[in-house]
Amino acid sequence: MEKLRIVFMGTPDFAVGILDTIYSNGYEIAGVITAPDKPAGRGQKISMSAVKEYALSKNLRLLQPTNLKSEDFLEELASLNANLQVVVAFRMLPEVVWKMPKLGTFNLHASLLPQYRGAAPINWAIINGETTTGVTTFFIDEKIDTGAMILHKETEIGKSETAGELHDRLMHIGSEAVLETLEQIESGKIATTIQVESDDIKTAYKLNKENCKVDWSQDGATIFNHIRGLSPYPAAWTFIADGDKEWNVKLYDVAFTQENHSYEIGILITTKKEIKIALKNGFLHLNSLQFPGKKKMQTHELLNGIQFSEKARAF
Repeated sequence: MEKLRIVFMGTPDFAVGILDTIYSNGYEIAGVITAPDKPAGRGQKISMSAVKEYALSKNLRLLQPTNLKSEDFLEELASLNANLQVVVAFRMLPEVVWKMPKLGTFNLHASLLPQYRGAAPINWAIINGETTTGVTTFFIDEKIDTGAMILHKETEIGKSETAGELHDRLMHIGSEAVLETLEQIESGKIATTIQVESDDIKTAYKLNKENCKVDWSQDGATIFNHIRGLSPYPAAWTFIADGDKEWNVKLYDVAFTQENHSYEIGILITTKKEIKIALKNGFLHLNSLQFPGKKKMQTHELLNGIQFSEKARAF
């Protein structure tokens, strides 16, 4: 049984939950690697990653390389003398890094590999209307999310669950998966499964402005899945026009009801407390949204300060 000396690599909140589990279970953490600080927000104040904040709070050795191939970084990484590296929501590693530790480098990915390799697996599973997802641990190789799998943990996706809600659940499930993986590696009793390539593998593409925009020509269930799969971040968006006014609006909490109607697709139907948008097979009810320059708010709050005409529409 070999005592583990771990280097952890990660950046966002999702990674913090995993790092905390490793730390809280008494594993030796030789160092933490995270992204460099960067400007964020309207004031462009320098912001540190969630993983950095956690590492500082626990007085863990911290490295923030800008270049993972630089000699200085590689020397410092080697000096940590780790025998295992754990990667969660970081970036692609050069071979010289993932091959460095004796016991290898494994990654936690928030999907049931080989499905949803890529940058946004939680979002795309919901956007595509999947009913199950999960997490996978696997040893890193030269490609993205293709290495030999160690273990899967599966969970159902709720019918109205958002990406944010699923993110938090998968963080807990992922913590369990990482602990089990560490136990297997430590005991030397580890078996891996090679990923099988097939034509039906779906990709978790990087999210951008284009694929976050709502397409109102789609059916209601598809639009509903798209919006909840992007809520609360980065958020689905649409244009809303009323007369000579036009807004770029983010949509968060929505509901879909299926029914026949004679409204034009995209038309807004409003009352004093409600906004719904006509779809080809029903209505999308907007419960919370964000107009430019305003904070995210409930629909009834928004309607206290704005009124729409019968010609208002989303497009």
